[in-house]
Amino acid sequence: MITKEQADFYQENGYLLVKGVFNNEEIETLRGAMDGIIERAAKTSLDHNAAWQGDYLPPEDMKKLVLKGFHDVHYHDASFTRALSHPNMAAILSKLIGPNVQLHHSKMLVKPPENGAAFPMHQDAPYFPHDKHTMMAASVHLDDTDELNGCLSVIPGSHKAGPIAHIGQHYLNHKEYPISMGTPCPAKAGDVLFFNYLTIHGSGPNRSNRIRRNVLFQYRDPEDIPSEDTHVNWGQGLMVCGENPIFKAYKGAH
Repeated sequence: MITKEQADFYQENGYLLVKGVFNNEEIETLRGAMDGIIERAAKTSLDHNAAWQGDYLPPEDMKKLVLKGFHDVHYHDASFTRALSHPNMAAILSKLIGPNVQLHHSKMLVKPPENGAAFPMHQDAPYFPHDKHTMMAASVHLDDTDELNGCLSVIPGSHKAGPIAHIGQHYLNHKEYPISMGTPCPAKAGDVLFFNYLTIHGSGPNRSNRIRRNVLFQYRDPEDIPSEDTHVNWGQGLMVCGENPIFKAYKGAH
């Protein structure tokens, strides 16, 4: 799926956009799976904001809903399990991380039309720090994205600075790191943006009448040990490529 030049670009810049990783049929399946998760969550007491879409809420209440997200989507629909271990994904990951690749977690992010929130610049590292910094995100685009509907922006090469002190809930000061200083990464549905968890990134608001849906998979080298016992989930550690050189009895957190 990618050339040595593309892999070198990732190592140098901390990100890489790969076109056409998933075909139209696969993307349509993931969209349906995402809709199903939102619909099921809306019928429970576990998520009070799930029903941002459709006829669930009056327009004045919809405006209060800024970002819809769920973690560990591969526990809710098998199509996400197939996507995170897709042969195209495995081919790319093995060149960016190495022969052994392990899933850390997954999540979905939805920016509804016209009121999808901006996400300030940040690194992912403060949420789940690791010793060797092999952790990376793979943002799978389920819709065409551009600056108008809040595409991701990255600061090329920022991963080389290492972990940076964040404020609040792991955000960078927006005056020092405005979203405008990033390089926008517009993409088509089926494209995947890979970026290191030290790469500074964020996204603007969705000012369009189009939805922006992304599925995020976080991967690491299995020999990259967590620096803190945080962000542990009951299925963490699924092998996507190669083998796990560290043999141990894996036990869930729940």
